[in-house]
Amino acid sequence: MTGEPVEPETGTAAEHVPESVPAGRVGRPHGLDGSFYVTRPRIRLLTLGAAVTVAGRETTIVRRAGTEQRPIVRLEGIEDRTAAEELRGTELLIGGGDAPALGEEEWWAHELEGCEVLDGEQLLGTVSKLIELPSCEALEVRPAGGGEVVLVPLVKDAIRRVTPAQRRIEVDLEFLGLSGRGEASKGHDQQGHRGHGELGGGT
Repeated sequence: MTGEPVEPETGTAAEHVPESVPAGRVGRPHGLDGSFYVTRPRIRLLTLGAAVTVAGRETTIVRRAGTEQRPIVRLEGIEDRTAAEELRGTELLIGGGDAPALGEEEWWAHELEGCEVLDGEQLLGTVSKLIELPSCEALEVRPAGGGEVVLVPLVKDAIRRVTPAQRRIEVDLEFLGLSGRGEASKGHDQQGHRGHGELGGGT
């Protein structure tokens, strides 16, 4: 599916900075020196010298290699493959104050997670997480009626409006090929216009 990155409504970006921001999770070890792959990476946060917290321990990124899709890092104090393996699956956290500043029209991932995804009064489901695709980021949506999760790419043709303060994301189900998948939603005011301003990937 193609399209330009979606842009939320200007002037509605979050004003607070979270205490910590997920930068990814420790993946399988790489080599013998304690390096490891990072799964679900937030590339902007995985910079050489960045202070991170892992398993309750504060440390620093002393190596950054690999690709944006499969980054490899090594942390100070993690000196061998065994130590890296012991951390596998652990979340890497960056202090909110150390994270790159977001623009007025960018959002942290946690602000989108939990939002309801609707087309008018038709409820598709709830955002469970934000994921990286090769060409863009996407919302993983858990359908209101159950069943397999749905991926909604963050592109203009798919997303009409993003209002995290209302816990609401408006989409175009027809463009997504999901006409008829939504369920009637009660208690929501229908929004009738398209937002604008670039959406950051929640990093």
